[in-house]
Amino acid sequence: MLAQGFEVVGISRSTNPNITTLAALGIAADLELVPADLCDFRQLLGLIQAHEPDEIYNLAAQSSVGLSFRQPVDTFNSIINGTINLLEVCRYVAYQGRLYFASSSEVFGSTPAPATVLTPRYPRSPYAIAKDASLNTVRLYREAYGLNCVSGILFNHESPWRPANFVTRKIVTGALRCSRDPGFRLQLGNLQVARDWGWAEEYVEAMQLIVRADCLSDQLVCTGRTETLTYFVAKVFSLLELDWVDYVDQDDSLLRPSDILTSSGDPEPLAQAHGWRATISIDGVIERLLEAAIQRAA
Repeated sequence: MLAQGFEVVGISRSTNPNITTLAALGIAADLELVPADLCDFRQLLGLIQAHEPDEIYNLAAQSSVGLSFRQPVDTFNSIINGTINLLEVCRYVAYQGRLYFASSSEVFGSTPAPATVLTPRYPRSPYAIAKDASLNTVRLYREAYGLNCVSGILFNHESPWRPANFVTRKIVTGALRCSRDPGFRLQLGNLQVARDWGWAEEYVEAMQLIVRADCLSDQLVCTGRTETLTYFVAKVFSLLELDWVDYVDQDDSLLRPSDILTSSGDPEPLAQAHGWRATISIDGVIERLLEAAIQRAA
């Protein structure tokens, strides 16, 4: 957005936000960060009235599915309560800009056949339930109040900036450690789950197309390729010339109370509506994540 000429204002609940990623990207000084809570109506009202934004991207969430089982209240507050509050502020001020909400493929539960926006949804975690409720709420405010708000239902999208507790980051950094410490064992949960992994930088392009469309409609964002976590692990280790079975143990304590076995989406509707297709699927994602981890460890 900075490259497109926008002035960017970000919010953080912390009065002393962590800007490590922004600094690494070289943009920390190019945007404004303000302390605000998405659940505080008065704070959001003041921000929107002061800045009159053309676009609002609601990406806020406690975004770890596993952690949502241990912190369901915080997960709900950060997603559904914050989303409703933001929509209410926009309705109150008769907001004329565009609002994007980041929904998740988790809302579908397991999808043996590729999902579309018309696929019945069966969320299987507190995180997924909150994302599903927000997805419904955004559509309601668009249809009932005429707000220019829309959701992108994003399948798994990765980048080197993922927190260390996310399994993809854990696998990559763990494999790199195994390459340097043969005695290290990587502990993982269910390796049979299958996901559609894309590259976050590309998905942002899709988000902008969705929110800037002449006719707003919720869309899925995915690559169309689904692989198991075993494939992901094996690929990472093979790039380091290691056999993953010699270094990985399954830890039952890492299993979730309820898990999605297969998550797959249909990329054709988005391609037909906006001409967007992912060019980086799981192999390219893994290569980029490993390259970044090697550079970070150097």
